[in-house]
Amino acid sequence: MLKKRSLALLGAALFLAWNGLLLLFLWGRPGAAPGAAPAPPGSRVLPAQLLQLAHDAEAELRLQRELLLQIQRLQRQRTPPKIPPKTPKTTPKPPQKEEEEEEEVVIPVLVLACDRSSVRRCLDKLLRYRPSARRFPVIVSQDCGHAETAAVIASYGAAVARIRPPELGDVAAPPEHRKFQGYYRIARHYRWALGQVFGALRHRAAIVVEDDLEVATDFFEYFQAVLPLLREDRSLWCASAWNDNGREGLVDAGRAELLYRTDFFPGLGWLLLAELWEELEPKWPPAFWDDWMRQPEQRRGRACVRPEVSRTMTFGRKGVSHGQFYDQYLRFIKLNERFVPFTRLDLSYLKKDEYERFFLPQVYAAPEVRLEELQRGDAPGGGGDAGPVRLQYRGRDSFKALAKALGLMDDLKSGVPRGGYRGVVSFVCRGRRVFLAPPPDWDGYDPSWS
Repeated sequence: MLKKRSLALLGAALFLAWNGLLLLFLWGRPGAAPGAAPAPPGSRVLPAQLLQLAHDAEAELRLQRELLLQIQRLQRQRTPPKIPPKTPKTTPKPPQKEEEEEEEVVIPVLVLACDRSSVRRCLDKLLRYRPSARRFPVIVSQDCGHAETAAVIASYGAAVARIRPPELGDVAAPPEHRKFQGYYRIARHYRWALGQVFGALRHRAAIVVEDDLEVATDFFEYFQAVLPLLREDRSLWCASAWNDNGREGLVDAGRAELLYRTDFFPGLGWLLLAELWEELEPKWPPAFWDDWMRQPEQRRGRACVRPEVSRTMTFGRKGVSHGQFYDQYLRFIKLNERFVPFTRLDLSYLKKDEYERFFLPQVYAAPEVRLEELQRGDAPGGGGDAGPVRLQYRGRDSFKALAKALGLMDDLKSGVPRGGYRGVVSFVCRGRRVFLAPPPDWDGYDPSWS
């Protein structure tokens, strides 16, 4: 539009200039009307001649104006008029190209099932809360061949994709591990199913869920938001929806947006990238895959992201672990109830350098308290400033005693406490933020602490 207006102005200017020059030329050449003889040199211009010149100039101007109007009429016939777009009543959408690029991010949810017909509880919540079937396809891999569970999964039709490993029988295991046959079968199932997701289906990331987990309303929002962190920060190797110490009373339910780094692999609803699977698959263990993941050789100093309030809870008391920890801890895990728009939040504070810049100084700036003070509510600032406090442990037995007294999970895997980062476990006690922490000169985990 601006270009056409400029051309019109240029044409008008040329028209005026041309006629101005023409008029000057005619005035400068008296008697130069068509058919008139040129005036001799030194002759005077008579009034009759001036009148003739004026008539000639006026005729020339009329001719030029008529030509210009004809040109404009021809242009209007060739160029159809533009209709101005209507003002949208809603907020404009981003450019189509950006929408298509965003839609390309696909994160499948791999559900590992066996003989629990209660898998329906897991699948119902996944399908209810997922924002897009295309971006979050649900893939159910069923081991065991349990007919009732298979019928439940089949009842979802095309809403879920169903796969089944080719081997459903027992796994060869050492004689001393015969009672652990279930753990061998689970490890084989994980290896095959993850191989299908990343190998055959060629996905670049996946969320792993077992059939006894129920998910929170913002489960997908959380994983969608933390995926870029895993891609950008190679010191992170997973993100988990689970807080091992997420019992009611040990978390700040009003701060459900809080996320942490942890050196402990939580599992129980977790996200990994294809690059990690390419690293782990060649050396995948025959059994006890989760504890194997927690070994220093696999972790390699990397951390996971975990929430303050869990985005999964387990309802599976029955299983190969025979309910280990379930009655004492797991059934009390609080499932988040408030949707947090994680994709709209700045999560860059979880990158390693930035996290350690504020987390560790906060821990060791907190006043140190004794267990008795904490339990009685006599910690410093209890009456007014309810800032964080620090409870210090000085060895394996010290940690286990304090954790047990406070209702935390007290077991250690390769020396790493559940939910811990650089030895620090963050939780809430009597409404106060507490850091169960090693001394400031802590120099790393001791794998013999188990």
